[in-house]
This record gives sequence, C-alpha cells and structure tokens, in this order.
Amino acid sequence: MSNTTKFIFVTGGVTSSLGKGIISASLAKLLQARGYSVTIQKLDPYINIDPGTLNPYEHGECYVTDDGAETDLDLGHYERFLNVPTSQANNITTGRIYKNVIEKERRGDYLGKTVQVIPHITDEIKERIQELNEQHPYDIVITEIGGTVGDIESLPYIEAVRQLKWELDEDCLVIHLTLVPYLAAAGELKTKPTQHSVKALLELGVQPDILCCRTEHPLDLELRKKIARFTNVTINAVIEARDASTIYEVPLLMQAEELDTVVLEKLDLSKRNIPNLDRWKEFLDKLKNPKYELNVALVGKYVELKDSYKSISEAIIHAGVANNARVKVHWIQSENINSRNVKEILKKMHGVLVAPGFGSRGIAGKIEAIRFARESQVPFLGICLGMQCAVIEFARNVLGLVDAHTTEINPDTVHPVISMMEEQKRQSNFGGTMRLGAYACQLKPGTKIYQAYESDQIHERHRHRYEFNNAYLTQIKEAGMIPAGKNTESGLIEAVEIADHPWFVGVQYHPEYKSTVLNPHPLFVAFLEAALKHQLSHG
Repeated sequence: MSNTTKFIFVTGGVTSSLGKGIISASLAKLLQARGYSVTIQKLDPYINIDPGTLNPYEHGECYVTDDGAETDLDLGHYERFLNVPTSQANNITTGRIYKNVIEKERRGDYLGKTVQVIPHITDEIKERIQELNEQHPYDIVITEIGGTVGDIESLPYIEAVRQLKWELDEDCLVIHLTLVPYLAAAGELKTKPTQHSVKALLELGVQPDILCCRTEHPLDLELRKKIARFTNVTINAVIEARDASTIYEVPLLMQAEELDTVVLEKLDLSKRNIPNLDRWKEFLDKLKNPKYELNVALVGKYVELKDSYKSISEAIIHAGVANNARVKVHWIQSENINSRNVKEILKKMHGVLVAPGFGSRGIAGKIEAIRFARESQVPFLGICLGMQCAVIEFARNVLGLVDAHTTEINPDTVHPVISMMEEQKRQSNFGGTMRLGAYACQLKPGTKIYQAYESDQIHERHRHRYEFNNAYLTQIKEAGMIPAGKNTESGLIEAVEIADHPWFVGVQYHPEYKSTVLNPHPLFVAFLEAALKHQLSHG
C-alpha cells in the first residue's frame, strides 16, 4: 500500500437510506475537481457473494461493471458522479470476505491456526480495502460501509476501520452520516439520535472526525455547537446535509458546507485549486429550467420500487437535460397492461421504454406495450428483456408466428425466437454465471442506432442468459426488422430496429450503466430526441 494514499471511511447511523452513497460520491466529486485522483468502494454487510441473485425488491437494481462484476447500485452513483469506471474491487460483500477466508483455510494458508473474526476476517477486509490502491495508486480512497452502526452484520467492518484508523493515523479519517430529525409537535430539530449514534460508534472504538447531519431544516450555530460538544468533533466538522430536490445538487451543497476543505485540512493535504464545477452547474441549471416537457412510459415488473431501475431513471434524467427537456417518467406495472387497456394507458406517452427483467410475470403486458408503440409509431427503446419482447412481438404479429416466445418462459415453444445461449446451457449455478461485463458490438451503418453513436464500433455491458435465435434472422430481416448490431466473434445479435418506424430500437445490452452527468448515453439522448419530435408533431 502506498504511504501517500489517504483513506476516508463513511459510516451511517440511526437509519438506513440516509444517503451515504451520495455523500461519498459528492465528496469524491469535489476532491476530483481539486485535482486529486479518487475512487470509491462499497462494503456490503450481507452474506450473499454479490447482489446478482437478489430480487430487485430486496436491494434495488444489480449494477454491472466493465469487468463483469455484479455490484451494489451505489457503484452506479460513483460512476455517474466521477465519470470513471468501477470494477470488481469496488464492491465487497461479507459473503465474498468469508468465502475468501474459508478458501485460504482449506488451502492451509493459515498453517493450522484457529480461524477467527479477529484477525482473519478483519485482515481480509483490510486487504480488500487496500486492493483497490494496489491495482491503481490513488491519492484518496473513499470506502462506504453499508448498513448502520450497531448492526450485527457491520461489526467486523467497523472493527477493521478501528484497526486501520490506528495503523494509518493521519492518513485516515471517518465521516459519520447521521440524522437530525425535525419533530413537528415540538417544533424543533432533535440531536439525540445523532448523539446516540456517535456513542454506539465510540463504543466500538471509532471516533468520527466529521459528522454529516441529514436534516430537513438548517442547523444553526447553537445546534452545531451542541452536536460538537457531545460527539468530540470540531464545530466546522459538523456538516449540514440538507434534503435536496435532486441528488445532483448535493456536491454543491457539500461545497457550500466546505466538506472538502475540512477533509483536506484533517488529512493534511493541499487545497490545491478551487473546484471548477461549471459544467455541473450548467447541467443543474438545465435540469431545473427545461424548455420542454416529455411523458415517457417505463414499463416493467418492479416499478413499485424505483431503485430497481435506478440506472435507467438516471440515464433518462441525463438525456433529458441534453435535450433541454424535463422527462416525467410514468412507472407502469406491466402486469396491469392488456390488449383492452393498452391504448388508454399509453396514449399520452411521447416514448415507451420496456425495461429489463427475468421470469414470466408481466411479460404479456410488455409485449402489448411494444405492439402499441410499433403500430402507433411511438418512439420505443427496449433493453435486454425489452429487446427480446420486441422480437417476440414482431414474430407473432408481423411474421404470424403466433406461438413465438423465449425458451425462458416457454421451453416447448414451436418458435423459440429467443433461446438460451449455448454456453449458458452448461451452467448449473445462478450466481455470477450470466454473460456479464463489456463486449464489443459492431453497428450497421445507416441505422438509427449507428446515427446515435456516430460510430460502428461500441463496447457495452451485458447481463443475460438468453439471446436472439439466429435461425429466425432471415425471416425477421425480410419482414422489416433490421439486425442493427452484432458481436462479430459470436454472431450474437445485440441490437434490432424497425425500418419503417420513426424510432424503434431494442438492445440486448444495458446502455443505462454507462450514462453519466457529463456524458449522457447517446442511445438515451437519441430516444428522447425522437420522443421530442413525436411530441412536437403530435401534440
């Protein structure tokens, strides 16, 4: 480990979902803007090896990195804020920690010693924290600890932080995110939850250096003094983390609170230059003051929990700003769509996006939504299963192959236009065995997707087991569905579009994973540009 690298740990107390990921990403953005090389990692306390087998209702979307890691959705925030790719090393779970330790024990690496939480589990955690820096030396590594202080699952992580804080001394600091709730009945903010949260952290041997206090109302000087007095932090290290109208405001709010300045002072680092966030501010200005408004349907099976499609909704925001438009996303449960009501549900939409997913629930509604978009000439974007459903709908209603389906849902279909990939047929486990990570795709010149990318060679991230069945390629092509993108090594069709439609594109990969604030994804930008044209021509 480089002795010049500084380590920042972000813990949380009182309740989950306070926004540790956004605070971490915002701080990283400010430090990056000052000229420091920064990365962020997430340590998740659950015992799953990764979130790949988790139902999205459990933990939100599963994010995928270039190197094929299935990770926590916070890595999406890290990439969207920093505009830098993450990797397998940026997300570690308790499951992976214990798996690594057990494998070492089986190999005899511990020379017959009794394997214990301390030092073996905590040493493994510390190694994983340092691994990021060994791959690519950074000035600053920010590590977000999942869960809240006091959780049984988090104890080994907090202990590892305690040890590192002792070992690294001035090269390490802890930021604790906590809650200062407003009690309407009393008409005031209450600091006791923060005091108790810090006390719980102190009992585990960790003194926080900085407190970020989530609050609905301003923290006045007296409240800050009170919090500082009871928690052993300096007054300037009591940071107000006020609720924001959008997560993209948080870096500017943290800059106004001088979070980055306090961090640099405590780590004995130069403040270098004042962060230049002009492009970020320009993005925010366009986000808040759009010229147009669009209605876009997001049709999926997990819409009750919007974090299930977090990267898609954020990519829509980025592309909306690029089109000077505020996009109102209509979250539509695909189970509720049928041939009788589809027109009523979608008639006011300027674009239809059919989301990824697995399993049979809601697939009939997705196919109906796609049929409406195709026949009504409404701009359409299908992602992963959304593309597969587009192929199924086209095969059924244009080619007349009424039994056309995916073998995922109907293994005995007469017309398996979507079928399991050959290499997937040999897999027996579910975790980490899909086609994962970034692959090359060659685009067909002259197509709408080619126009969107302005290139014939792209690299996009995948997460799937099923693929377009090339046995039906000639039929589908002759009927007007264009194979617009393919992997030249495997022959896998990765993108389709319809020739006689204003904008109808389906992609097997996940473009949403690569959209960032400063680089909105070209496919989403083109989709919303088409939606805007549809709105202007149809009202």
